[in-house]
Amino acid sequence: MAKIGEDLAKKENCYALVTGESLGQVSSQTLPNLQIIEKAVSIPILRPLIGMDKEEIINLAKKIGTYQISILPQEDCCTLFTPKHATAKGNLKEIEKIEKGLNLKKLIRRSQKEIEILNF
Repeated sequence: MAKIGEDLAKKENCYALVTGESLGQVSSQTLPNLQIIEKAVSIPILRPLIGMDKEEIINLAKKIGTYQISILPQEDCCTLFTPKHATAKGNLKEIEKIEKGLNLKKLIRRSQKEIEILNF
């Protein structure tokens, strides 16, 4: 997802990615895994919610009007890209090995064709 976001950011002349990650909320959001995600892209990743817990994030989403969108039943990027066996401490060398077997450019192009832009 970070690579897809980076590609889109560069096309839109953006200088950073902004995510909704909260430290320790799920296995992908542990410090070791956040470090690995950082290595995937060449632009900064900003995480304004990193120190908030789930209730604080829900309350903020309600306050800014994004909560109803966030609870819609659908397959989102989290479910589409979640591995069968998640880990709290990924292995960068293993990830790089897996990525070599993927056609990342093709996957990124395909995802760009299916982007839906929401204005709110």
